[in-house]
Amino acid sequence: MLLAGARSSVTTEQMQAQRHRWGLDKPLIPDQLVSYLSTTLQGDFGYSFKFRGKRVGELIMERLPATLALAGLAQIIAIIVGVFLGIYAGWRRGGVIDNLTTGTSLALYSTPPFWLGMLLVVGFSTMLGWLPGYGSYSPGAGDVGFLTGLIDRLRHLTLPVLAVALGLIGQYVVVARAAMSDVVTEDYMVTARAKGLTNGEMLMRHAFRNALLPVVTLITLNLGYVVAGAITVEAVFAWPGVGSLTVEALNARDYPVLQGIFLLLGASIVFANLIADLIYGLLDPRVR
Repeated sequence: MLLAGARSSVTTEQMQAQRHRWGLDKPLIPDQLVSYLSTTLQGDFGYSFKFRGKRVGELIMERLPATLALAGLAQIIAIIVGVFLGIYAGWRRGGVIDNLTTGTSLALYSTPPFWLGMLLVVGFSTMLGWLPGYGSYSPGAGDVGFLTGLIDRLRHLTLPVLAVALGLIGQYVVVARAAMSDVVTEDYMVTARAKGLTNGEMLMRHAFRNALLPVVTLITLNLGYVVAGAITVEAVFAWPGVGSLTVEALNARDYPVLQGIFLLLGASIVFANLIADLIYGLLDPRVR
């Protein structure tokens, strides 16, 4: 039990009472296993050790909007910038922009997001003082007015979003460029050029949609993984999301909260895989 692990002075009766409260005095199989599975399927992940009296589901739902805002905005920015740059670099292979974009993207792709976050904090918050590097809002900012509070929250959101988005941009550029580079060498592209189509017509009618297939798959898969990847970034910026809750639960050995978070992350990844299969079938009739 946590009481013993924390070296608290507890009596044997207190230990037994806690074991009975959490059902640890019952056989592991089948009693504890059946009880855990039945309550989990009902959405009941138990109670937190650290946040006494609060259900795990309530804790996660309180923190989830902040994580979704961070991960969702980073994903949108990364898709717009990364796909455009990757498609353009693949269409104009071998040029200066292609080489510069590819090299920068590989560097961003291989850099851990939390390290990017630290660099952003040092550069834009500590040294320049342009943006806040801690928390999600300034105390009292919302009392001045709605617009002032909104701007304050957006300023706090900027650096964490950049830390997550930069790595995703590098990933999307690499995949989109590779896909477009393969598409431009296909026979149907040679045929389209022989028919007299312009570069713009070839790009929009033939190349763009086919180059999007692996990119769309990556985007949908990242919908699940980006939530998990934001955990370290949230820890760097003290962003009050699921990532910060995970760190707090780890430090407090709050196992019910950790189990609930891991189940949420696992379910999101499985759901993202399902969406990826469905979208891929819509874009490419050959896999239906």
